Amino acid sequence: MFLPVKKYKPLNPLELPDREWPSKTIQHPPRWCSVDLRDGNQALASPMNVQQKLEFFQLLVEMGFKEIEVGFPAANDPEFVFVRSLIDNDMIPDDVAIQVITQSRPDLIGRTFESIRGARKVIVNFYVPTSPVQRETVFGKTKADIVGMAMSAAEQIRREAERMEGSDVIYLFAPESFSQTEPEFALEICHAVMDILEPTIERKAIVNLPASVEVSSPNVYADQIEWFCRNVSFRKSLIIGAHVHNDRGTGVAATELALLAGAERVEGTLFGIGERAGNADILTLALNMYTQGIDPGLRLNDLSRVTSVFGRCTGCTINERHPYAGEKVFSTFAGSHQDALEKGLRTCRRDGGDGWKVPYLPIDPADIGRASETLIRINSYSGTTGVQFVIEQASGRVLDREDARLFSKRIKEIAGQRGCELSPGQVVEFFHTESG
Repeated sequence: MFLPVKKYKPLNPLELPDREWPSKTIQHPPRWCSVDLRDGNQALASPMNVQQKLEFFQLLVEMGFKEIEVGFPAANDPEFVFVRSLIDNDMIPDDVAIQVITQSRPDLIGRTFESIRGARKVIVNFYVPTSPVQRETVFGKTKADIVGMAMSAAEQIRREAERMEGSDVIYLFAPESFSQTEPEFALEICHAVMDILEPTIERKAIVNLPASVEVSSPNVYADQIEWFCRNVSFRKSLIIGAHVHNDRGTGVAATELALLAGAERVEGTLFGIGERAGNADILTLALNMYTQGIDPGLRLNDLSRVTSVFGRCTGCTINERHPYAGEKVFSTFAGSHQDALEKGLRTCRRDGGDGWKVPYLPIDPADIGRASETLIRINSYSGTTGVQFVIEQASGRVLDREDARLFSKRIKEIAGQRGCELSPGQVVEFFHTESG
């Protein structure tokens, strides 16, 4: 035994033998809510300033987000000022709801409502600690204490909301660390809160069911979501949301299974930015749906602009192998892959609009603004087709197969000796040198 494995215990899964989610497929996109400006921002060593947050907010609006969490306005003055700037400068489109988050403390709730006075449409997100480790270890509270805290917060939030004439205030309640909370207790506390908020089919409330820390495989989280949806009262008056972190590296998968299990709304961030290992990546989720023929409802046809604004505002870089957005995510070096890809591209050009059928590329890079990508790149693993393709693309010279085979052998030797990738220009230069 190389690690102290006995220190850890697995999460006890629900008994749900008649689960229905495995037989379902995603048919339409969820309601998307970006939490970049709050959950993402608080994970940065140097949080975005007001101007950077304004630029990021504008990007999210351009991308088509209709619900955007803009901050924790009671946490500090910059957060408060940013929310007020959006409202006072009339920067929020009529069809966009801003979302603010607050802990269930009277002073913080009051300050939160000060920040949103005059907002046309706003989601007020409040939460309480419900998992055993949170309520007992961190807060030293009993279940009854936590229920009382949630009910008091709900009463105050409803009073404050009813005073906001001219504003459409939507309630959002979250049992924090839902995925680590006893299912029956999560249900109990949500019922207690909804009895106070009194949602209706016409004016629904949102119940977020967070995996604040990922502690199990995605199927366990999906069972928890399905069980909750089956048993909660007011079901037709609720919007069930998933808010998943990526501690186990399965945040996207857990979110997809949550949608199968009954979730209708997803909170996440661009490129998965967030605390610890990050949040579920909305871009990956949306483009995964797109590759299955589902319109995600977001404008994702210019990922280069998205990555540029993201990097400028957050100071973060994107991994070169990040799905869809990474620098090398559409590149192939291996000879057999290059051969298959080239044949797929040729078939697509020949067949026109008969669907995308290119091996190793789940999406056409041109669809997301990456038409100029170098799909085939050359190193010591590359093959005849790859070298032939690069020479034709870079110089217009079409080699016959035998010449390409002989030259590719030489190129592999050179790349192996140098221990690095060869650029298209270098490949063409070597070709002219070798061919005399």
